[in-house]
Amino acid sequence: MNQLAGSTSPYLSQHADNPVDWYPWGPDALGRAARERKPILLSIGYSACHWCHVMAHESFESPAIAAVMNAHFVNIKVDREERPDLDRIYQTAHQLLTRNRGGWPLTMFLGPDDHLPFFGGTYFPPTPRHGLPGFGDLLERVAAAFHAQPSELGPYKQELRAALTRALSGSAPAPDLDPTLVDRACGELNASFDEIHGGFGAAPKFPHPAGLELLLDAAACAVDEAAPARLTHVVDYTLEAMARGGIQDHLGGGFCRYSVDEQWTIPHFEKMLYDNGPLLSLYAERAARTGNVLFHVAANGIVDWLLDTLHAPQGGFYSSQDADSEGEEGRYYAWTREEVTAVLGPDAAAFATRYGLDGPPNFDNQWHLRLPGPGIALASTTAEGLELARRRLLARRRERIAPAVDHKILTAWNGLAIRGLAVAGLRLAREDCIDAACAAVDFLRRVHWRDGRLLATSRDGVARLGAYLDDYAFLLDALLALLAARWRDVDLAFAVELADTLLAHFRDPERGGFYFTADDHETLLERIRTFTDDALPAGNGIAARALLELAHLSGEQRYVQAAEATLRAGMNDSSRHPAAAAAHAGALLAHSMPPPRVILRVNDAQALNTWRDIAATAGSPRLRCYAIPAASTALPRAPAAREGAAVTAYLCSGFSCLPPVTTTADFRDLLSA
Repeated sequence: MNQLAGSTSPYLSQHADNPVDWYPWGPDALGRAARERKPILLSIGYSACHWCHVMAHESFESPAIAAVMNAHFVNIKVDREERPDLDRIYQTAHQLLTRNRGGWPLTMFLGPDDHLPFFGGTYFPPTPRHGLPGFGDLLERVAAAFHAQPSELGPYKQELRAALTRALSGSAPAPDLDPTLVDRACGELNASFDEIHGGFGAAPKFPHPAGLELLLDAAACAVDEAAPARLTHVVDYTLEAMARGGIQDHLGGGFCRYSVDEQWTIPHFEKMLYDNGPLLSLYAERAARTGNVLFHVAANGIVDWLLDTLHAPQGGFYSSQDADSEGEEGRYYAWTREEVTAVLGPDAAAFATRYGLDGPPNFDNQWHLRLPGPGIALASTTAEGLELARRRLLARRRERIAPAVDHKILTAWNGLAIRGLAVAGLRLAREDCIDAACAAVDFLRRVHWRDGRLLATSRDGVARLGAYLDDYAFLLDALLALLAARWRDVDLAFAVELADTLLAHFRDPERGGFYFTADDHETLLERIRTFTDDALPAGNGIAARALLELAHLSGEQRYVQAAEATLRAGMNDSSRHPAAAAAHAGALLAHSMPPPRVILRVNDAQALNTWRDIAATAGSPRLRCYAIPAASTALPRAPAAREGAAVTAYLCSGFSCLPPVTTTADFRDLLSA
């Protein structure tokens, strides 16, 4: 038994019975390395990672390899989802060392005193293959090199430390904001758009919801008449291609992390909470705007998967669902024709035509379901039959051994899911989505909010680890979306507390923007301050957007000042590759062209739905509508309700509002104008 038992991370718990003497990152491991002058073997992964499982089975469960690890190294295992600070530092270091992309599992060898890496890679097989050295032999050579040539590492480490600082601390702020960043980001996304298969670039293909959201916002603001049609085409074509492809689970709902091919046919089968929250927002918005049935099905499928598979009984949402089951990636999702026929009988032929089983096998001599071509119009009886067939196959699939679920609850990823559910609740008229979003917020406030500070992660109700920028920014952004779906005074108060804590503990007072870690976080190689997106949207971009929205809602100018400083701080970094800074560009657009805002002061809740419907149909796609009970005093500067009016509506932009209207006809005219 090593030191990983009892961790809040299921990934670390999975390695608790390894013969490797694993430690979690912390003073015990770091202190031992310094005392014994042993280099550190740092292994970073996560629970749903397929190649992490492979390396664990091949090497970390091997007594022979474990003996070498234990003899020469202090071995530290890190869950990248609980410690994104460490992951970002050492992924960057890996790229600087190897000039290759990183990934998981990440395998880095660090000095015992300074924790700077001197060698690294990702997956290593137990014996040499595919041009990679065998892990056991590699361990011996790395240990020997460290002890034989320590003096030669000095100049190299100084160079690496300087490169890490340049990569992770951000550039100097720009003197002015450059609104052309939005056009340049959209231009890069448009240039990389796959006109045939949708999405951006070649395989492997990721959904990139931050980029899609930016294109929609830019389309709603465009002056050029041709631009909105082109930008919305890129978004809708991509969303439809993904909804047809195998990256969507056509039985259980939800989207996998990425597609290994350019046609979106075969995914890497892990499903992540952080992808599905933003995709839910997009599909729900476009379903409401376009009436596209595929978008409705995809959005409702995400909701079904979230509520069925990732919804914790206490209210939050779990992190992910594994790619593997019974030791094989994708086994849970693949079908043979014989099994489909056995389940569906005479309905099997129509189902096969619809979901691609009438073509050649597409996954390991079996079929992974997808919609292979442009949809054909189906008679209602055929559509009903296919839906019934889908449910029957889903019931059969549930008899299989399902991929494991990572049961830790992450604040940041829950923020993304809460925002998606709030948007879906409004756009799809699903109160259960809003109920679930409210329950998740209540859980985070109850379990993850302690003494005026957020905690990053919990498992079984036990929360730990000081929260990061993403935790505060994503949750703040989510609370504002939830206030638009269902006003609760307590959520506004929570949003203000989060914003004030963000400013107090994360802000860079000299250069602007926010550090990834708080001012009382443990000292690491670098205090990260970045502005570009990776798998998640950049926390600085989301923080700037959310602070602007909160400022315009509350009237607090200090939030605008912090947002403007953040935008200037990230301008130089974002300008190098604008498409990789979609969150920052979106916040810049919100600053330069503030989205319209409607404040409804409500005396008669029964009349509210009519007013909401008008706002959704007659207003701008960027319009956010807050329905505040007339008796609420949570916003001291909020415009007041008119006596005797069921609803009083104010159309606002920035910090100014037009005179109120109290009839639905006047409200419709106001929005149309």
